Amino acid sequence: MSANKLSSLRLTPAPESVEELAAFAKLQARLPQLFHSVGGDERSEHTVVVVPSLSMDPRELAKVSGVHHYEERLLFYLMLLRHPRTRVIFVTSQQLSPTVVDYYLHLLAGVPSSHARKRLLLLDCADASNKPLTEKILARPRLMQRMRAAIPSTQSAHLVIFNSSPLERTLAVQLGIPLYANDPALQDLGTKSGCREVFREAGVNFPDGFENLHTADDIAEGLAALKTDKPGMVRAVVKLNDGFSGEGNALFYFGGVDGTTHAERKQQIRDRLPNLRFEAPAEHWASFEEKYQQMGGVVEEFVEGDNKRSPSSQCRVNAIGQPQSISTHDQVLGGPSGQVFLGCTFPADSSYRLEVQEAGLQVARVLASKGVIGRFATDFVSVPDGAGGWVHHAIEVNLRKGGTTHPFLTLRFLTDGSYDQETGEFRTQTGAPKYYFASDTLQNDAYRGLLPEDLIDIAVYHKLHFHGPTERGIVFHLMGALSEFGKLGLVCIGDNLQQARFLYRKGVSTLNREVGLETAPPGETTTR
Repeated sequence: MSANKLSSLRLTPAPESVEELAAFAKLQARLPQLFHSVGGDERSEHTVVVVPSLSMDPRELAKVSGVHHYEERLLFYLMLLRHPRTRVIFVTSQQLSPTVVDYYLHLLAGVPSSHARKRLLLLDCADASNKPLTEKILARPRLMQRMRAAIPSTQSAHLVIFNSSPLERTLAVQLGIPLYANDPALQDLGTKSGCREVFREAGVNFPDGFENLHTADDIAEGLAALKTDKPGMVRAVVKLNDGFSGEGNALFYFGGVDGTTHAERKQQIRDRLPNLRFEAPAEHWASFEEKYQQMGGVVEEFVEGDNKRSPSSQCRVNAIGQPQSISTHDQVLGGPSGQVFLGCTFPADSSYRLEVQEAGLQVARVLASKGVIGRFATDFVSVPDGAGGWVHHAIEVNLRKGGTTHPFLTLRFLTDGSYDQETGEFRTQTGAPKYYFASDTLQNDAYRGLLPEDLIDIAVYHKLHFHGPTERGIVFHLMGALSEFGKLGLVCIGDNLQQARFLYRKGVSTLNREVGLETAPPGETTTR
């Protein structure tokens, strides 16, 4: 072991030790003062260390095509460089394409790219493995040294991440800067079981079901109890506690479960569990059962109904513990039964967006009371109530950044506008409303081989770029996944939702023509 590594180990407490927990608590106590100083003066010296690690179960992440490129979704943080005294350190698993970096820097209004670039440090691990990025960083002491050396003052710096785990706590302690995210000790609140307990405490409506289950027998018992309580139930959903983007879900159909006693129904259900219908294409019962035993999960009623919608309420608890509503979205969902996240529209439908906003805020108040900080989203399934209104069923809390985070912050950073909680709309500095359609999952094998340079050339030629004066157009992301996986993300910003959808269709149709396809864009209005 090198002297440098030994030195590093002596200076920092062991991961998950009592000493590390104490050091982390001391760092987190700095956040309120940092919040006031940075929020009060955008010209103050500040360093933001961005580590977009998806620190989740690798088996679940493996279900997402090109998942390591999802680190690029946090590149909108480069727009913080519009503040003249802000530095950004951005760390990735693999080196970012210079074209992608230039693309984001040119979105900065009123700041010369050269000035911004001097305040940007890009680092990478040169590691494409499926380990979480934070784990890769912690295993590289020389990289850690470069990160520490690039932070002028730990008193005016903080760490930004995608989701919080013990790895991020260790990284914060070893860097000596606070983590602006949820304490990993509270991460169970964001599991499928933890969500149900939070919903119960918040007093919001959520599907009937059972949480904190671990075995096939638990699943069968829960499903049998649901069928006993509601004999007409057609199907129920079985969820892994730490499933990602809906791909940890499976459906159970009750057809043929006709036992006259609870015990008979339970046995019939137990025998049929291998026939669960999984949302992830490659999932199967043996793998699912193993993960269920390890991470636990829930069973709950599958919400049925015509004209179902899937709205989401985004909230945050700021560094001084205040819960706030920050946006609502309608999710675009796909997969075998419409449970896989494909994209979103902003804002949510005007007929229910304020109801969803308030229900999400009820959840946020409970989470704030438990010490949660940072951004999170509460997802709902909504069905018409037959009287012109809607019934909203809370189904999960994503206690992290998610697929709705980067589109909204992209809009906010590009326009310097703000979210109006009274109307649920976003307005620019001139008072103009803005809408968007966003997707992370535009994918076609015909796109493989396209480089970021090719995409930008196509966008410039066809005038698809975001246009600063009109504050309309398309912002691309996940460009690093294009060549290998044929996958791309888009945020299509317009003056109304129809215009935003038009921009999406135009962008996809243009790209299709450029690669020799004449097919229409995929069904962007899919809902469950």
